[in-house]
Amino acid sequence: MKKILVPCTGNSCRSQMAHGYLETLQTDKAKIYSAGIETHGLNPGAVSIMNEDDIDITQHTSNNVG
Repeated sequence: MKKILVPCTGNSCRSQMAHGYLETLQTDKAKIYSAGIETHGLNPGAVSIMNEDDIDITQHTSNNVG
């Protein structure tokens, strides 16, 4: 199984959203991860926007690359 890392600065918004879309759109062909050079927690705006597309990212965590 392939592994995909979506990197970002704070791992709170854009990378979390990409992570959610990739997990939803791929069909068990890859394990998706996201991380940043800093951690800022999960952005409530990102959660709200993803909910509009019926994608739940509330269980995601803000992870550090290091």
